[in-house]
Amino acid sequence: MQQKHPISLDQSVSVLRAAGEPTRLRLLALLAESDLTVSDLIEILGQSQPRISRHLKLLTEAGLLERYQEGAWAYFRLADQGSAASLVEAIIERFDPEDRDITRDRERLDVVRKKRASRAAEYFSRSAADWDAIRSLHIDEELVEKTMLDMVGDRDIGFMLDLGTGTGRVLELFSGRFEKAVGIDASRDMLAVARSRLDDANLSRVQTRQADLYLLPTQEGTCDLVTIHQVLHYLEDPAGAIMEAAKALRPGGRLLVVDFAPHDLEFLREEHAHLRLGFSNEQIQEWMEEADLKLVDNRHLSSKNKARDALTVSLWLSEK
Repeated sequence: MQQKHPISLDQSVSVLRAAGEPTRLRLLALLAESDLTVSDLIEILGQSQPRISRHLKLLTEAGLLERYQEGAWAYFRLADQGSAASLVEAIIERFDPEDRDITRDRERLDVVRKKRASRAAEYFSRSAADWDAIRSLHIDEELVEKTMLDMVGDRDIGFMLDLGTGTGRVLELFSGRFEKAVGIDASRDMLAVARSRLDDANLSRVQTRQADLYLLPTQEGTCDLVTIHQVLHYLEDPAGAIMEAAKALRPGGRLLVVDFAPHDLEFLREEHAHLRLGFSNEQIQEWMEEADLKLVDNRHLSSKNKARDALTVSLWLSEK
């Protein structure tokens, strides 16, 4: 549950003044459901671009919304930090779900989400052959996911960060265990896939952001869990990514890394952009120690397929 912050009378007046207009209230309700662009909001509300932009500007300046960039697209989302955010959340919770405007906006939001899903499905279908070819080489993904959940356990996760979120599957996997989560990826196409998956799962407390894994957009020392699932082998500087992930963790926070054990399948480097052919325990542990992390659990999952090209998946859990 979002932490409640005290708010002064002056702040309350400012927040209520910024929110106190029908279109702005509808915008807040929509952005509580999903991150959206100006174009999305124009389509949903049926209002002009200047009018929508003006409302968004006022809400952002009042601290009720956050704006972030993904390539050429600017996305807006409901602010989730501070006293203003707590007050807005309380207002939205009181909206009548059967209100005519709210109901109509939600129906149009569903249309926008379906278009988003269609674009994501088209992208993923183009890439599916490559993904399936790699998956076929290693242990069943269901066992990997079960092991991830088992290693993390049932400790409360207030804020989770998934680095290189890809399709958003890890966020979906842990959705019953965290209060809030953010998925980071450098690829706009993959974020489109992730948004589609998260929309389908109706996960409103999850956000996705396009960002550099070596320069995270989140505040340092705030995360309870950071996951890096099958990402390190694509990176030029895996140690740097672990170091940046460690900065995001609060004391006692944990980092879960999932990747391949060392192997010699050169075609993954040549055909699938793998820069590293797996990682040894010693290497990962060294990087974690350099980032002031203590390795607390390490597991290896080997395929029953004894063929030479079968891969082993390794999982490392460390704590700050």
